[in-house]
Amino acid sequence: MGLSNWLISLEGTAAGHHLAMVLALLAALLHAVFGALQKGRHDPWLSRGAIDGSYGLMAAPLAFFVVPWPEPHMWPIFGCAFAIHLAYKILQANAYVKGAYTVVYPVVRGTGPLFTVIGAYLLFGERFTPVQWLGVLVLLAGIYGLAVYNLRNLTVNRENLPAALMLAVATGMFVALYTTYDAYGIRASADPFTFLAWFFMIDGIVLPFYAVIRWRRMLAPPHPGPLLLRGLIGGVVAFFSFGSIMLATRLDKVGEAAVLRETSTVFAALIGWLVLRETVGPRRIALMALIAAGAVIVELGG
Repeated sequence: MGLSNWLISLEGTAAGHHLAMVLALLAALLHAVFGALQKGRHDPWLSRGAIDGSYGLMAAPLAFFVVPWPEPHMWPIFGCAFAIHLAYKILQANAYVKGAYTVVYPVVRGTGPLFTVIGAYLLFGERFTPVQWLGVLVLLAGIYGLAVYNLRNLTVNRENLPAALMLAVATGMFVALYTTYDAYGIRASADPFTFLAWFFMIDGIVLPFYAVIRWRRMLAPPHPGPLLLRGLIGGVVAFFSFGSIMLATRLDKVGEAAVLRETSTVFAALIGWLVLRETVGPRRIALMALIAAGAVIVELGG
């Protein structure tokens, strides 16, 4: 495939670095949209099932008829990636059931990059400069500061907060695990789009069935039309969000891409303000600026 050859030719180059930065920021924006879609008006399990089913069905014809067939050594990698992502999705859905979006999301995203940077060092030998570590600390201070601010000002469901926060931290650790492992997987595949197509098809298998069972057991199940529409939109967003960050980790450093993606917290706060009608005051604006500043320091410090 011409696009695959072009992307592979950019690996390790300045152009590849710049494209990876753009892809990571695109993933940040779309991941915030994805999180809001899952947390929105429907039960998070139903939303996730509809989204997974959508992108699994969309990926199937690409996997079978468009991209090259996976090499034999890729099947165990797909199996392990599937297990990691399934655990992540179960933890994330439970966190959203227990806690408010504006509390859970920053904790998940703040935990992810720190462990991803460590994992990238252990698996790929990537090293951050002292300036980049300063950027990571600034970004984490902004993200966790935003979580603490939201936590202090939350007035509903406070009894569920300990469980929600523990689930959010565990989810963040699995974000780091899947980011690092997906980077390993997409680098192990000769064609990056083969990995993406087969990953999305395999990843979309299980949760749709669980969502159908859950929907049928509800006393007042929601109408399937809006739910399926949300799933379709979420499936398209997931393609570009997860696909962008996976491509970014193939083109350039995994740790830098992971840190840049965590500017999604800024986009999530803006979505909470503009779409979910949540209040955004000067303190939250300052914390969001801190997150963005940390990402800039990481990028410039490299």
